Amino acid sequence: MPEQQRKLYLIPSSLGNPDITRVIPPFNAGIIFSLEHFVVEDERSARRFLIHCGYKGDIQSIHFHLLNEHTAKLDVPAIFRNSGTADLGMISEAGLPAVADPGALLVEEAYRLHIKVIPLSGPSSLMLALMASGLNGQHFTFNGYLPVKGPERAAKIRLLEKRSEMEKQTQLFIETPYRNNQLAEAFLNICKPSTQLCIAVNLTLEDEWVQTRTIQEWRKNPPPDLKKKPAVFLLQA
Repeated sequence: MPEQQRKLYLIPSSLGNPDITRVIPPFNAGIIFSLEHFVVEDERSARRFLIHCGYKGDIQSIHFHLLNEHTAKLDVPAIFRNSGTADLGMISEAGLPAVADPGALLVEEAYRLHIKVIPLSGPSSLMLALMASGLNGQHFTFNGYLPVKGPERAAKIRLLEKRSEMEKQTQLFIETPYRNNQLAEAFLNICKPSTQLCIAVNLTLEDEWVQTRTIQEWRKNPPPDLKKKPAVFLLQA
């Protein structure tokens, strides 16, 4: 009988602390409960997520392997070596592994080692925000984080607004939650009055909030306080 191929499961995590059955399919729980090795960004938050999912095994016996923004690419192969021949599950801090997080390095190494990569279904704040925005969902770009410094950020916003206008393309952004208000203010100060801006906050949680307005409308009715709230910003000129 041929040897069973080793697997790497990409396990979505919740975007906050909602009813887990709302955002994580029951199928995922079966996969999670079968694993003893997990690749995570932070061990404490990963433990909380596994407990929230109802992990049946001994939580103390789980092997956690760290992979975050501080992990060098040269250190990634050691994750597979240190886990022997076991299947692994990779858990992002929020949402989908390898999307807006460093998990792609592990996926790349898995293919090099001929390990089977299996993505599981779960919430994506980017796709949920795009769905709810009313903006172009057929042509869009995720830009990640904008520059922090004011002049550089302003230049980037103007460039992407112009690109959106020329290509009819929705531009998606995220920001560190404590800088959300500054980013929203930058959009309102820099963009054209007719440009549409969608702000999606606390998606999948009880207090989720999504609103799309023109910049001119936002200037008349500014967004609520966004500080420390996970948010996605979408722009279409």
